[in-house]
Amino acid sequence: MAISMYTASVPVIRQMLHSLIEILHKAESHASEKKIDPDALLGARLFPDMFPLTRQVQIASDFAKGIAARLAGVEVPSHEDTEQSFSELRERIAKTLAFVDSLTPEQIDGSEERDIVVFAGTAREKQFSGMTYLLHYGMPQLFFHVTTAYAILRHNGVNIGKRDFVGTF
Repeated sequence: MAISMYTASVPVIRQMLHSLIEILHKAESHASEKKIDPDALLGARLFPDMFPLTRQVQIASDFAKGIAARLAGVEVPSHEDTEQSFSELRERIAKTLAFVDSLTPEQIDGSEERDIVVFAGTAREKQFSGMTYLLHYGMPQLFFHVTTAYAILRHNGVNIGKRDFVGTF
C-alpha cells in the first residue's frame, strides 16, 4: 500500500510544531521559576557558529510552511523574523499551523513528481521531485531545527525529554 504525500508530510509537520510549542512553554516556565532572563534562553546556542534558539524556531517554522506550500503548489507565506519572546515564537508557530491546516490532502497528494525548486540560502537553486524534496531535504531540515531548539533548551537545564520532543500523534 502506498502512503500519500499528505500523510507523509502534514501530520508529521503538525506533530513537530505542536511539540515545539510545548517545549517553548516549558522553557518559559523554567525561566520564570529559576528567575532566568528569558533572553538568556532565547539567545542561547549550542556553539558560537550556530544560530540561537529564536532563529532555530523561526527556521523550523519556515521549513514547515515551505514543505506544505511547495508540495501543494502554492506560494510559501512570508513571516518577518521579528520574534523576541517565547509568546511571539509560539504565535509564529500557530500562524504556521493555521497555514498548514488550511491545505487539503487533494492539494498535496500526487505531488511526488512535482518539480520543486528552492534556493538554500544562496542564489544557487536546488531542484527536486516532490518526493525527494519531502524525504531527503524538507523533513530532515525541519527535524534538524526542531532538534536543535530542543537541544539548546535541554542543555540549558529545561526539564524536557524525548516524550516532549516526540509529542503526541
